[in-house]
Amino acid sequence: MQALDLLDHLLNFFAPALFVALCVALAARLAGTGPALVRRWWVQAAINFTVGAAALGAGLWFFGYDGKLASYGALVVGCATSQWLMMRGWRR
Repeated sequence: MQALDLLDHLLNFFAPALFVALCVALAARLAGTGPALVRRWWVQAAINFTVGAAALGAGLWFFGYDGKLASYGALVVGCATSQWLMMRGWRR
């Protein structure tokens, strides 16, 4: 496999995680429920992307190949959970 082929495969593997991370972070920004624990939207998107990429990587490891619906479900649940934790704010 050549370098460009590998880059193409990696970009296509991580594209769903990036898309979901950006959509969740921007939707939370629009919903705006108050002060967030993490204030910058791009930091929220980066954290969501990391969680989503880990979910997709775990799905690839567990199932042995990419594209299982369970992996995408874990991606959505993981990103939603991390975004919820970041939006809880400084409540005491």
